[in-house]
Amino acid sequence: MKKSIKSRLIKNFMIIIILTVLIIEISLIKGVKEYFYNNVETILTNQLELSTTFFERYFSSSDLSDIIIDDVDVFWLHTKAQVQILDTNGKVLMDSLGVDHEKNIDSEEVKKALSVGKATKIGEVTYTKDPVMSVSMPLLKQNKPVGIMRFTTSLKIANDMVIQISKLLIWLGFAVVVISGLISYLLAKSIVKPIKELTQVAEKMADAQFKVRSKEYKDSEIDKLSLTLNYMAEEVTRRERIKDDFISSVTHELKTPLTSIKGWAITLKSYDNLDRKLLQDGLEIIETESDRLTNMVDELLDFSRFTSGRIYLVKEVIDINQLAKLVANQLMPRAINNNIEFNISIPEEKIYIVGDINRIKQVLINILDNAFKFTGKGVVDFILYEDAKYVYIKIADNGPGISKEDLPHIKERFYKGNNTNSHSGIGLSICDEIMKLHNGIFEIYSEEMKGTTVIVGFLKEEEIQ
Repeated sequence: MKKSIKSRLIKNFMIIIILTVLIIEISLIKGVKEYFYNNVETILTNQLELSTTFFERYFSSSDLSDIIIDDVDVFWLHTKAQVQILDTNGKVLMDSLGVDHEKNIDSEEVKKALSVGKATKIGEVTYTKDPVMSVSMPLLKQNKPVGIMRFTTSLKIANDMVIQISKLLIWLGFAVVVISGLISYLLAKSIVKPIKELTQVAEKMADAQFKVRSKEYKDSEIDKLSLTLNYMAEEVTRRERIKDDFISSVTHELKTPLTSIKGWAITLKSYDNLDRKLLQDGLEIIETESDRLTNMVDELLDFSRFTSGRIYLVKEVIDINQLAKLVANQLMPRAINNNIEFNISIPEEKIYIVGDINRIKQVLINILDNAFKFTGKGVVDFILYEDAKYVYIKIADNGPGISKEDLPHIKERFYKGNNTNSHSGIGLSICDEIMKLHNGIFEIYSEEMKGTTVIVGFLKEEEIQ
């Protein structure tokens, strides 16, 4: 079973806290130990300096062995530590505790004292179980070492202080870990609580309860996630509404030609001796409505292929001027029948692009179809122009235009604006997909009561190469 975010957060917080406390505790205890040991060393060093200076000033003219015999007490006059006098080879000549030394003192310690002027050593001795610190300094006679004075003291008091302070630090560290653990629990809870709330909201949305909304949070990231969930719910609701409108519209659009076909079929079937004109009118209506149904089904199939990614282009080199003239001439009769002033401006020189001729034709016809449909008896301009990189086709009308609310969504699937008379609301969506496959430009500009302008742009052949 996977651990919850809360438990993982607490675990990670505690690992970081414990490691941090351990590092600080070890550093502090080490620092305390060094502090007390340095103090012991400083005291022994000061006492040694007094004794060696005293020897150099008052006894340097006498032989070291004579001084040990006659004036031995002067060597521990300035200290309570164990005092030892060594010769330059490390042999113990005198020990204030009377300890018998069979072996010489460590030669490295002796060499360091003679060469550097001071040697410090921490170790153990046979006559006590506590560790000791020894500080050695040379005894000089006419600036030449004649022996070594060595002060040794127990570190028991220093170690006891270190242990007491260490216990205090450990208890403080334990208290810090406990308090930090409690704070970590509260922090983890404060982080996880909004995530749980957002999860509950998301689960309700997954259950199609899109009216549910997440509340706002002070944390910027959590608040952003909350706003994103709310926006998603609003978008899903809006798209569901658009899809429902689309299904309703398509159902109505399909029903209308089917009703006409069925009505005329019944009419023609009910007469034994049909009038030739009546038969001709009925068959023409059936043919027209059948073509209309075919176009609608083709549009829906195209849309299905685009959304599933199964559409592909058959690209070739195209003279876009010739294709634009072909489309304009094809739709000119419709403009004349609808009393639309159809202005065409296409240069004579050839301009080549690479694309799917049938898909580009589909885009141009769809846009012109919308322009004629919405303009009524107005003006539609069909203009082709170019720049260094692109060739553009602009289709502009002076129809009712598109509202500011509808314009940002006009290319979306299933969307039908309030002033739109389109059959399914997917024509412009298909055009947009076709232009994306051509890496082209598809822009729509509109203002209510002033008309709509659509611009499509294609890369020139030399730019593609």
